[in-house]
Amino acid sequence: MEKIEQNALSKDTDLDNDNLFKRIGTEGLSNEEIARKSVTYWADVWRRFKSNKMAILGLILIVGIVLLLFLGPSIKGLDYQLIDASNKNLAPNSQHWFGTDDMGRDLFTRVCVGGRISIYMGLSCTLVMFVIGSALGALAGLKGGIVDDLIMRLCELIGNLPYLIIVVILSMIMGRSMFSLIFAMSLTSWVGTTRMVRGQILQIKEQDYVQAAEALGASTTRIIIKHLLPNTLGIIMVSVTMSIPGFIFSEAFLSYIGLGVRPPETSWGALASAGQMQLMFYPYQLFFPCLLIVLTMLSFHLIGDGLSDALDPKLRK
Repeated sequence: MEKIEQNALSKDTDLDNDNLFKRIGTEGLSNEEIARKSVTYWADVWRRFKSNKMAILGLILIVGIVLLLFLGPSIKGLDYQLIDASNKNLAPNSQHWFGTDDMGRDLFTRVCVGGRISIYMGLSCTLVMFVIGSALGALAGLKGGIVDDLIMRLCELIGNLPYLIIVVILSMIMGRSMFSLIFAMSLTSWVGTTRMVRGQILQIKEQDYVQAAEALGASTTRIIIKHLLPNTLGIIMVSVTMSIPGFIFSEAFLSYIGLGVRPPETSWGALASAGQMQLMFYPYQLFFPCLLIVLTMLSFHLIGDGLSDALDPKLRK
């Protein structure tokens, strides 16, 4: 009897609660339904990246610059080496959008072709930095012991070498070419990436999935490629994105001081160096290559900041 009375009392209480409270906005919903669609890690990264307006602006800028560099010369139909003595130092006009230089060459075409070389060198140096730095950093962090000591001592040795002196010496030995510039700029760039990847590997190599792979007999190469590097890819991507404008600026600086590509090839730095001598009377010859350098560096920095926020798990909502 007491149980029957308690059940009746609980039913009365439930009815009273239903009368006291009213469901608003949740009618017909079930507790078992999935409220939010499941998304992968990279889909969530893209969602957060595209919500960053400045990062999207940087992405649009860099896409526009790349399209300009590769489609611009075909639009104008002019050779960047064509010399026309009758059109020396012309101001920007309908025929020559960026004007001409002191030899009558179309500056728009030269800026586009020079930008290709600058972008190519920036991407090439970044790729070398990524491959060498990631491989050595992962190997040092995973193996430890004497392997770690040897790689870290090598990093200290190369990292303390004067960058500009290395470039000058290699330019004298190998000549002024794109390969020698890429080799010189990449020679010391991988040190920071190696240290960064090593630090990340030391944090995650004790995880269960890494130890399980080792217990199953997986090789060191497989563990690094399949398990370690993917888990450090986020911070590596940010570092790579930030390194590209640094290499572009380094190439521009070396070309500006005369250690860059050899004529008739050109780059943004070489164009800025030539335009600096005409700054007093023809400032547009310096303005346009410098403008492209600034916009490219700004775009990559905006993208890097956006990736840094998108890949940060603490900012995930």
